[in-house]
Amino acid sequence: MPTDPIADFLTRIRNAVKARHRRVDIPASNLKKALAQILLDQKFIANFTVLEDGKQGILRINLKYNDGKPVIMGLKRVSKPGIRQYRGKDQLPRVIGGLGVAIVSTSKGVMTDIQARKENVGGEVLAYIW
Repeated sequence: MPTDPIADFLTRIRNAVKARHRRVDIPASNLKKALAQILLDQKFIANFTVLEDGKQGILRINLKYNDGKPVIMGLKRVSKPGIRQYRGKDQLPRVIGGLGVAIVSTSKGVMTDIQARKENVGGEVLAYIW
């Protein structure tokens, strides 16, 4: 059992992209489903499904490629268990000048930095994706 499930989620996706896999299987949780939904909404992945295996389930993510190049160019974990990174609504980061996405855990749920600005909330910056 990993001590940081978000870092494990991002690492599995990063490794699958580097190995040019078409899909990756990750142990499911509600937070990982929310992260996968954000990746789908931002068009970083093709789709995802939750497979029930009797225990916690498996999140199957189908990766997206354009002309053989991965859509996901980079993933970075920002807030770590040892050092949490919280930002107010006015200090939310912009990833690569708006070309990437920051994923933020707010009191209104997990959302992108753009959605958090619209909702006028801050929170814990979980990851950057570009």
